[in-house]
Amino acid sequence: MKHADRAEQYYSNNFNCSQAVFTTFATDLGLNEDIALKIATTFGGGARKGEMCGAVTGALMVLGLQYGHCHAGNTEEKYRAYQIAEDFMDRFIAAKGTVVCRELLGYDLTKEEDMVKIKELNLFRTKCPEMVRCAAEIVEQMIAELQQPGELK
Repeated sequence: MKHADRAEQYYSNNFNCSQAVFTTFATDLGLNEDIALKIATTFGGGARKGEMCGAVTGALMVLGLQYGHCHAGNTEEKYRAYQIAEDFMDRFIAAKGTVVCRELLGYDLTKEEDMVKIKELNLFRTKCPEMVRCAAEIVEQMIAELQQPGELK
């Protein structure tokens, strides 16, 4: 099963957008599923404020887990990680126009009247899975492009 399909499956099983994208890849990278789900929990819904889309934060966490900077003196590693993050952001924005949750939904989930509309239009079940799939597909593509021996396939 492709990562995008697995991410959509997580999302459809009552996990948020960030959990769906992050956990799909993090478990392949050796992180325990429960821990991955817990780490990503609070990033859903643009960190509950309609800010950066949770699918995007989940994807960025995956890329950090795979390519992140962890050696204090290694600036090359640090800047490579930053470039990978920028590349992801550029690709997502090219595909969806923005990374901001409330802009992607067209409504602000922090406003009661907008939440009524979001639920009425069923956007969490129509729009959000689209973002989850897009983020997972971009990550999968980037990992394939950046593939080095011994890394996630």
